[in-house]
Amino acid sequence: MGSGRCAGGSVRRTLIMTTLILFDVDGTLVDSQAHIMAAMDRTFAAVGQPSPSRAQVLSIVGLSLDMAFFKLWPQGDAALRQQMVEDYKQAFHDLRSELTTSPLYPGALECIRHLAAKPGLALGIATGKSRRGLDHVLDSHDLRGVFETQQVADDHPSKPHPSMCHQAMADTNAVAGVMIGDTTFDLEMGRNAGLSTLGVSWGYHPVEQLAPLADAIADSFAQVPNLLNEMDSAR
Repeated sequence: MGSGRCAGGSVRRTLIMTTLILFDVDGTLVDSQAHIMAAMDRTFAAVGQPSPSRAQVLSIVGLSLDMAFFKLWPQGDAALRQQMVEDYKQAFHDLRSELTTSPLYPGALECIRHLAAKPGLALGIATGKSRRGLDHVLDSHDLRGVFETQQVADDHPSKPHPSMCHQAMADTNAVAGVMIGDTTFDLEMGRNAGLSTLGVSWGYHPVEQLAPLADAIADSFAQVPNLLNEMDSAR
């Protein structure tokens, strides 16, 4: 059967049984911690505040920036925190010309290509990045046209609100879905939307935090296709 194009450029499938495989980005597909830490350092320095620790910063990766800065500096002035959101976006953008591109994790590209070639699967993105940030990742790694639905922080409440998952499921006309991510925010979002959840051990939240929320945990991208098959069989 054919497919039609929805508003916003996403593809709506008319296949009867489509399963959505929804990926987080930072900490799941790409290791962007060097950029994140450098942008945080610049942002906090600009307001004369000490930078949070690496552990503190990585703990909030995946949240929308307004929520992230609230967690990192809850005692700060609300208007100043909002300015820091904009400053962080600009710092992250500027750093792209100073640092090497955030790399894909080993095996990510091969896994994505393998899954994209499988009938009945639709691939998507659900990220705390802005549209500008996601576009940079897709262009840097030649991933344009791979993900049939792309949900970004510009358009939704922060994870773990299920809005991103709900829209992605609607975009692809999926009857089932799996959220793949490295943080509790990703997996809570998937569960809140009624999706299965696959945690990854190489990202920014420790496995012991992911395990209670995950239907399975992958230790490498090579394991992902088989784990998805097992999860599908168990549904």
